[in-house]
Amino acid sequence: MSEPTLVPPSTAAQRLTAAQRRQDAWLAAGLLVAAVLSAWLGSTASVYGTESAPFSWALLYAVALTVPIAFRRRMPIAVLVVIAVAFFAGVSLRIPEVYVGNVTLFIAMYTVGAWVEDRRRATLARVLVIVGMFVWLTVVTFQASAGEDGNLSRAGLFSPFAAYMVLQFLVNAAFFGGAYLFGERAWMQARSRAALEARTVELERERELTAAQAVALDRVRIARELHDVVAHHVSAMGVQAGATRVVLDRDPAAARAGLEAVEQSARDALVELRQLLDTLRTPDAETPGDSTVHLSALPELVAHAGANGLPTTLTIVGEARPLPELVEVNVYRVAQEALTNARRHGGSGATADVRVRYGADGVELEVTNVGRTAVATRPGLGLVGMRERAAASGGTLDAGPRPRGGFRVRLHVPSTVVDAAADAPSRTGAERV
Repeated sequence: MSEPTLVPPSTAAQRLTAAQRRQDAWLAAGLLVAAVLSAWLGSTASVYGTESAPFSWALLYAVALTVPIAFRRRMPIAVLVVIAVAFFAGVSLRIPEVYVGNVTLFIAMYTVGAWVEDRRRATLARVLVIVGMFVWLTVVTFQASAGEDGNLSRAGLFSPFAAYMVLQFLVNAAFFGGAYLFGERAWMQARSRAALEARTVELERERELTAAQAVALDRVRIARELHDVVAHHVSAMGVQAGATRVVLDRDPAAARAGLEAVEQSARDALVELRQLLDTLRTPDAETPGDSTVHLSALPELVAHAGANGLPTTLTIVGEARPLPELVEVNVYRVAQEALTNARRHGGSGATADVRVRYGADGVELEVTNVGRTAVATRPGLGLVGMRERAAASGGTLDAGPRPRGGFRVRLHVPSTVVDAAADAPSRTGAERV
């Protein structure tokens, strides 16, 4: 018999293919030939003796048993009912075909269990047919026991006739039970296969989404790093170039010093860009030691800001402790971006203060500046990048104008993140910034 295709049960009927229909048609044709041959051989062998029905009835019986098989997966319950009725009639009329009828009845019952989506209807249809068969078998048994059968003796507590009838019940129980259980198992396998296929599709979709997200996150990370490096140095170069232009005519020595500072800023920018690109090209760039900047470089950052027109002070509160590599990089970059914004927007006479606090609740960076407050219609890329770095570090960022003028950026990373690296080596653990 042909196995049902393992598709989601809810769409089995809709997904029945033309190839499966052809398989059922060929199966019906093969069973028809087998039924006709079986009936002819049974008639020739006089299976029922002189009580056999005419061979013409056997041909009609063969058609009724086998042709519905061609529609078994399209109308399973109807096919089971038609074959069961034909089987009842054929055996009652003693049509000399005793094999193919059993096969077609088994296939029909199996198909109901394997293909009917309404499981209550599938169970009810099979149970009714099974009950009908056993009721009919019981009636036939009593009729046979009341009659005379010269072949089997009824003598004894458990006579040969009784043994024969018990055997008939056991064979039919195994027959119908097997058809029922095989159909149920095919249905459960189809459900399991459908669930597995659906899960596979879902996992593939999740994999594609994860890959797309990873690419997007890499693009954001690269954009953020490039912005922080380029904006910091280009801003400094702009300030230095402006100061050089002012003194170019009246103080050539100062102008020369300014140009040297511009040149040095350009060199520093190229060095950081090269380090950044090397880090991005390294497969394991997320491992400790791959980052280009750390909190130990805060004094140089503050000195650079002071040398480029933004007098800045640095204060460390508390005892420095080991920090995760990612936290060190992000805290440094937030400080760098905050100083860059203060230099760009604070105006002449602006000053800044950088404070790093190590406390029991975590580590906090605060960068404040005095000067004018820039009026922006929407947050710039620098502020967006700082918020992204805060989120990536597991912390929070508070940035906005101060009531008495200027701007303040405050980054707080909780102790739950900081303490995760308490036993790890850190560049800040051996020195006080």
